[in-house]
Amino acid sequence: MGATSAAPLGVPRLHLRSVGSTNARAQELAAAGAPHGTLVTAREQTAGRGRQGRAWSTPPGSALAASLVLRGTAPLLPLLAAVAVAEVAAARDAERREVAIKWPNDVLVGERKVAGILTEGRPQEGWAVLGIGLNVAVAADAFPPALRERATSLGGRPEDLEPVLEELLNALARWLAAPTAELLSAYRARDALAGRPVEWAGGSGTAAGIADDGRLRVRDADGGETLLGAGEVHLGALPPR
Repeated sequence: MGATSAAPLGVPRLHLRSVGSTNARAQELAAAGAPHGTLVTAREQTAGRGRQGRAWSTPPGSALAASLVLRGTAPLLPLLAAVAVAEVAAARDAERREVAIKWPNDVLVGERKVAGILTEGRPQEGWAVLGIGLNVAVAADAFPPALRERATSLGGRPEDLEPVLEELLNALARWLAAPTAELLSAYRARDALAGRPVEWAGGSGTAAGIADDGRLRVRDADGGETLLGAGEVHLGALPPR
């Protein structure tokens, strides 16, 4: 994907008992010159952030909270991260449910969200921070009531956190090195929106796949096509069967 460094991911690593946001800490390290592959993890995350400014909390010892410093260029990084997380989730889900990606990078297991992915950084300085929260062993009743119908976990055990982290770092490294065409093919194979009605602030239509630059293609009722950048897209009402 164009990353300039071949340094391994996850080295050096800062592991914290509790932190507000692993992404915020990783950004501090990146701004201070931390090398490509630097990893920040935490047993508990109390003020994690998702896309659109949403909160993403990490219950102690049951979910993965990890942020990577990446130097170089990876223009499709949000999509790449989603593919890597989906790959690990598919291999680890205790119930072997379908794993899909809701554009741009919501990873769904059994149509419920299992991971939060947030990329932040300073492109002008040549670095980005990739934050991933993955529900590995979160009990169903540990989710806030408002999320219990929309969130899920892989059904693992607390001792699975480190093995899952290693698998995720390996998957990220593979996809960072993969050709763009291969990445897009893997993403499209898990596209949860393709062929489904969607709505956004500017209108509605039918999702028609992912463009080569990572934008969402949407067709309207007249056959026209709109390309959407990263933003808020909702599934519309499903058509009758």
